Amino acid sequence: MTNAQLRVGVVMFAGMTQLDMTGPLEVLSAVPGWTVDLVAPTMSPVLCGKGFAFTPTVDFESAPQYDLLVVPGGPGVDDAMLDPAIVTFVRTQAAHSSYVFGICTGSLLLAAAGCLTGRRASCHWQAVEFLTYFGVIPSRDRMTIDGRFFTSGGVTAGIDMALKVVGELAGVEVAQGIQLLIEYDPEPPFQAGVPETAPAAVVERLKASTTARRERRLQAVLSASKAAGFA
Repeated sequence: MTNAQLRVGVVMFAGMTQLDMTGPLEVLSAVPGWTVDLVAPTMSPVLCGKGFAFTPTVDFESAPQYDLLVVPGGPGVDDAMLDPAIVTFVRTQAAHSSYVFGICTGSLLLAAAGCLTGRRASCHWQAVEFLTYFGVIPSRDRMTIDGRFFTSGGVTAGIDMALKVVGELAGVEVAQGIQLLIEYDPEPPFQAGVPETAPAAVVERLKASTTARRERRLQAVLSASKAAGFA
């Protein structure tokens, strides 16, 4: 645990999943003394995967070195993994930050930047096996901590891991206070949040409907892996 006043940088890129960003952002920005930047390649608004726009507070060129780097995921990861400016920024920041937090397929972007090689990492269940193309050990745990790297499963798991990050870095009582503040007490109406508990028909239907998207991601992963020297 540390009582340091941390500077947090949340990376934004086109096509990110907004809850990957905004869920952890709600938690991390509530820590007393912590400052949070929304950092993007330029100061232009960033469109998430659903088309909503978010305004950066700082661009890559003027961003300071962050103590905690946060990398969300989303469909836009496919392009972000192949964008030299984004990959370089993530790699450089992660190399010097004290802690790194990847949400959902944000783990793929961290992996493409060479940050997770030889480490265990979580990711969305439909993409977790792609981590192996970057020398990463895939984890199906909802939350995985490997040294200074915190990674989580798909989308909503980012809130869980954000609270875990706060508990580890600022203290359990601080994290518990934030959990109470946002009344985070999940009670999902269906046991369908992971393929292990969802009805088989639902799992198969979702897999079928995302076949094309999965193939596009695989091709992006293969290209990013080759560019990073893993293949």
